[in-house]
Amino acid sequence: MATNPMPKLRHNGRPAGEPLVWLTSMGLAVALAMAVCLFGLIAYNGAGVFWPKRLTAYTINPDGKHEVLVGELVNDRERSDGGGREIQIYLANKDALGNSFRFVAAGTIINTEQPNDLMRIERMADGPAIGVPVSLSDGATTLLASDPTFVTKLQQLIDDGATRRDELRHLERNVIGANSREINQQKTKLTTAQRAANPEAIATAETTLARLDSEFQKLDAQAMALRNQHGNDRLTLRLGDGTLRKLPIGAPENGLLSFRFPNQLGFFARLSAMASNGWHFLADNPRESNTDGGIFPAIFGTFVMTLMMSCAVTPFGVLAAIYLREYARQGFFVRAVRVAINNLAGVPSIVFGVFGLGFFVYGVGGSIDELFYADSLPTPTYGTGGLIWAAATLALMPVPVVIVATEESIAAVPRGAREGSIALGASKWQTIRSIVLPAAIPGILTGLILAMARGAGEVAPLMLVGVVKSAPSLPVDGLWNSTDIIPFIHLDQKFMHLGFHIYDLGFQSPDSDAAKPMVFATTFLLILLVLALNLGAIILRDRLRKKYASATF
Repeated sequence: MATNPMPKLRHNGRPAGEPLVWLTSMGLAVALAMAVCLFGLIAYNGAGVFWPKRLTAYTINPDGKHEVLVGELVNDRERSDGGGREIQIYLANKDALGNSFRFVAAGTIINTEQPNDLMRIERMADGPAIGVPVSLSDGATTLLASDPTFVTKLQQLIDDGATRRDELRHLERNVIGANSREINQQKTKLTTAQRAANPEAIATAETTLARLDSEFQKLDAQAMALRNQHGNDRLTLRLGDGTLRKLPIGAPENGLLSFRFPNQLGFFARLSAMASNGWHFLADNPRESNTDGGIFPAIFGTFVMTLMMSCAVTPFGVLAAIYLREYARQGFFVRAVRVAINNLAGVPSIVFGVFGLGFFVYGVGGSIDELFYADSLPTPTYGTGGLIWAAATLALMPVPVVIVATEESIAAVPRGAREGSIALGASKWQTIRSIVLPAAIPGILTGLILAMARGAGEVAPLMLVGVVKSAPSLPVDGLWNSTDIIPFIHLDQKFMHLGFHIYDLGFQSPDSDAAKPMVFATTFLLILLVLALNLGAIILRDRLRKKYASATF
């Protein structure tokens, strides 16, 4: 009976190589600590964006002249030139001050206080406003801030403005948008009829165009009436320097969204305000060059693109792995293919973007336009960047991972299960379909998890094949365009992406100080989205592994 050999001992009686075991465990501990610290830093700075900070009035005397600055404390640091400590204050009121941030030497501050009547206001444009409310006015009557009904009246006017904005948004995007699409379709039909010299088709298209133009004029007048309904409602706000600013309340472009008195909030009220801010960050559209508002279009675009990429990469990767493992004759050609697949995994992502631009966008998309949308040329329909080409381009990148993971999973299926199936009369394909693939699904999903994790965070290829800084509409909605291959899914439409949103905020934003908190918040959300997608795939993999556990014995 064979026995296991005794491990080699060092002179002190301990097994040889024990320090290497400690070294590997230390490496794992360091890696985990780095990951936890990085995620903790991002989470702390990202979640801190939503916490309502106290407003402080700083009285400074930099040059013998008193000045009052009202805002939020952003940073407190030592100056790099050794000139002492300085603080950074977020003043808001960008339309009045020109710059929302200001550094102040700590030695020039002669007094600080936090009055309870300081108000922070969120606006549709020009960023937040900070000051002391003075009055409400509609052009005829004035309601002072000292009136007990002031806050209730202001909230009512803001709610009325939000209702009108929703009505206007629905009218412009759905009703007027549908009318505009029909007009464009009729113009295309008119152009086709004119080329074919078909008088009857020309007359029909011109009649329809005239009717649609008349409807458009009525809808445009209705939209203009909604825009003018806000009237002369104004909130008078006193800034830190004593100047008065009149802010329009219900205007669609630059009206007020919400207001808060941060210095009056207790702990639980701040938690509630934090939850509200977080919800608006998730559900609203971006504003102010993406430095304000929410990021819902970017979340939605990232989710849809990742799902489409996963649906595209899985069939091709699995089929390629089945052929290489089960059908291909092992030889030089198959070895060369495997080497090529392994090398493909190391190609820089921007190379895939250039390939996607040339092959998918200009090649495939341009051909589709010439065959099916020739009447719309030279304006491209599918011959430009869009959701479908972004998903197809990113699907190329994780193909090697899916192929390798699938091959390893197929190879791990016991030979006895295959032979038993064939012995019962099943063909090779029936055996693969009914025995091998179900048992290999957990490994296939492992490759898919890695594919989703990589695809969701890529940015460079997307910059060439469809992602944009701001998309006015979602790639999936309740509208059916004539160019939709799949109803209500606009594959030809450009979209927003969380990864590109982070890049744009960090490197392209005109206001880097205002963009910095949004970078952390968006990064934190992207990590959570990737974790959610991976967790869903992991749960599905574990359930399938339990379901088909008997196939591995």
